[in-house]
Amino acid sequence: MSVKKEDVIYIASLAKLKFDESELEKFTSQFNEILLYIEKLNELDTSNVEPLAHPFETNNVFRNDELKKSVSTEDALKNSPARNEEFFHVPKVISQQ
Repeated sequence: MSVKKEDVIYIASLAKLKFDESELEKFTSQFNEILLYIEKLNELDTSNVEPLAHPFETNNVFRNDELKKSVSTEDALKNSPARNEEFFHVPKVISQQ
């Protein structure tokens, strides 16, 4: 499989990019070099290699979920300088211009 200049123009249009002739030639060449490298990688024997979801082995470092008593709404709001029923009342920080 090789990339033609028309393919690069199509890919550029999908990305809403425009290139001049020299850039189109350069990208066509670079895409073809990438495809040649991928073809070389496909020549490797990977029959004895287990598929990976991540290149590093990882262990779950999260703790188990445990149900614990939470702070009540009243306790959470008791030191608030201003409140609106069950919520903190804060000044508006975003202005419309």
